[in-house]
Amino acid sequence: MSKKVETKEIESVCTYCGVGCDITGVVEDNKIVKVYAQQDGVVSQGKLCIKGKYGYDFVESDERIRKPLIRKSFLEKNPHIKKQIESKLEPFDDIFFSTDLDSATTIASIKLKEIKSKYGGDSFCAIGGARTNCESAYLFQKFCRESMSSPHVDNCARVCHSPSLKGMRETIGEGAATNPYNDIYESEFIIVIGSNTMDAHPIVANRIIDMAKKENNLAVIDVRETKLAKLAKHNCIIPYETNLLILNMMAFIIIDEELYDKNFVANRTKGFEEFKEKILNDPYANPKFFEKIEGYEYLAKMIPNIAREYAVKKSMIFWGLGITEHLDGSYAVMAITHLAIMTGNIGKTGAGLMPLRGQNNVQGACDMGCLPYYAPDYQKPKEIGLMTPQLIDEMKNGKIKALLNMGEDISHIHPNINKIHKALDNLEFIMVQELFMSDIAKRADIVIGVKSAYEKTGVYINAMRRLHLSQPLVESNLPDDWEVLQMLDNKIGGDFDYIDSEAVWEEVTKVASQRFSGAKYYRLARHRKRGMQWPIYHEDTPVLHLLDFRTDDGLGRFVYKQYQPRGMVSEILDGTFYSDTLDNFYLTTGRTLAHYNNASQTKRSKKLLTKYDEDILLASIEDEGKFGEKVKLVTEYGESATLSVKYSDKIKPKTLFTTFHHAKSKINALFGDESDELIMTARFKSIKVRVVPQNG
Repeated sequence: MSKKVETKEIESVCTYCGVGCDITGVVEDNKIVKVYAQQDGVVSQGKLCIKGKYGYDFVESDERIRKPLIRKSFLEKNPHIKKQIESKLEPFDDIFFSTDLDSATTIASIKLKEIKSKYGGDSFCAIGGARTNCESAYLFQKFCRESMSSPHVDNCARVCHSPSLKGMRETIGEGAATNPYNDIYESEFIIVIGSNTMDAHPIVANRIIDMAKKENNLAVIDVRETKLAKLAKHNCIIPYETNLLILNMMAFIIIDEELYDKNFVANRTKGFEEFKEKILNDPYANPKFFEKIEGYEYLAKMIPNIAREYAVKKSMIFWGLGITEHLDGSYAVMAITHLAIMTGNIGKTGAGLMPLRGQNNVQGACDMGCLPYYAPDYQKPKEIGLMTPQLIDEMKNGKIKALLNMGEDISHIHPNINKIHKALDNLEFIMVQELFMSDIAKRADIVIGVKSAYEKTGVYINAMRRLHLSQPLVESNLPDDWEVLQMLDNKIGGDFDYIDSEAVWEEVTKVASQRFSGAKYYRLARHRKRGMQWPIYHEDTPVLHLLDFRTDDGLGRFVYKQYQPRGMVSEILDGTFYSDTLDNFYLTTGRTLAHYNNASQTKRSKKLLTKYDEDILLASIEDEGKFGEKVKLVTEYGESATLSVKYSDKIKPKTLFTTFHHAKSKINALFGDESDELIMTARFKSIKVRVVPQNG
């Protein structure tokens, strides 16, 4: 007689992008056998992307870190520590011993206390927190600030949407999406700029696709023709590094043709007259400027058409890292908010601003205070710390001695990785909390395996401020991130005393009361399928800025920044861009549908890995005869590995695109320290490269 298999269906939340899809896991004998979305799922609408549907194999992967690992060379350098736990060490491989969790946290606490005592608390930094639950992110920053007395905490928003937070807070006082995704169905016009939405945020894209087919109301603005552009009424392909130029041109048209909402501007904004004067006198704001940009002359007419339609209709703007990962990313976000507040396309259903967040809990990590200049609830911290690029410099200079890294592969996904590797080599101590031996984990002194999102309870906050109380699909004897942090705190003399994740969250509702005072576990559990959008008091808040902006005086602000020609535009103007040389191609980077970020989870799924097992370089068909099927890319900072080339009519001449999912490709070796001038987000979306053919 065959053994009866116990089958459970458990509702949870997807562990990939910031869309935050509701999922149901089908579990047999404590193993996930299927993941699907229910038809009444508020976020998913019954559909999942390929990652959400098939990307769960990582939970059972043989490559999971099941026991804490201690680097042998670290113990040789610290014999007094080795002596205390020697009996607890077990052979693992040539580089690491394995041990138990108690011993690993004991070793870490001894070393952290020594470093704090010898060099001071600010010799320690903590980077990460956007891949785990809010409870762990909250304790991560608390451990850094209180247990270690260091202000230096940061997360992966540094390389993605920090400019969105900066730009929106400067203009409207809040750095988060203003509306729920379903407002797409109420919108009369939609702009998607700098986002490959069908690959990066497919379930949001589904809604946009539905409306574009039905209403023909979509404009897509990007440096290449994305999949979504096939459905666009306005397919607006722009030169590299011209987001601010384009957005200022839209403002010019709206002002020049008096299409702005005079009542809204008068009653809900300040500084408009000064902004108006500057825009109208800006030599680069008139769209006619594009009449002299060879290859892009059509923009002189297309940009005004987009601006007019946006201004006279109830409109939404969506953007991704194609806006933020630039030298002027924060200013481009301000320029986006200018368009909304001058036309009244904010503070109502079917309009608004939608930054498309990347990581599953990057919104939550920022809300929890995992930023050097914001404590939880975006309050001012006692001391402002350094941003990640500054921390890397201080590692090189010898002032930062220790790094705690939680779920962020800093030596793979951050820019200038050659420099980062040298900086990490200079540290006295690196501890990593991870699922797998990522690149940073391989460099660590202590690696502690932790529960994945599918193995624990916790709150995740998606890109539209929606809180989802996740529950475990399977049981695991690994610790949650916050439990490791509590053990560390207690062993260095702290007083963390939380019995479970709910106890941590209860503290969050008090410390971050402006957003979460009413977000009790029991309420989040009751509304698990719908979710609740912060701020949450007695009820939640689907639409922000209904009556006032979240600035000190409730008014929206105009913060003008003039575009400055550089890079591709300057080269087109001086006649050097369209040459036959292989030295002046412009590269941008992005995702593909099958993989997520550093692919640490997705590459453990055969169905996903076989679809995209290497990073491919896309080049224009017009450049096909120049460099063949295999190339390396070179900049002054480093070079990529050899990349396979695919030629496409979706790429403009002299421009390139590649993904960065596979560490072996070394894409991020190409980028230096150039970054957003206000918030230090890396210039990942534009780098001038030399193409070196590798065909024999």
